[in-house]
Amino acid sequence: MSDTEIRDQVVQELLAIAPEIDEGDLSDAELLRDQVDLDSMDWLNFLVRLHKRFEVDIPESEYASLRTIDDLTSYIGAHR
Repeated sequence: MSDTEIRDQVVQELLAIAPEIDEGDLSDAELLRDQVDLDSMDWLNFLVRLHKRFEVDIPESEYASLRTIDDLTSYIGAHR
């Protein structure tokens, strides 16, 4: 799976958690927390959805480093 395909699926999972987001307004390099109003439970649900979709374990110790769409895309690509 290419990085573009991973990125598109990451965004789809984000939209499933926060459907009010306009996909066109998302920046891959900007902090997600600055772009999207997700509380801690939404964030956890988002990461669980990514785990299920990509079958990639995301340990809690990695949460702080996964701050952008680029971060998530790279992490998933490296751990698939």
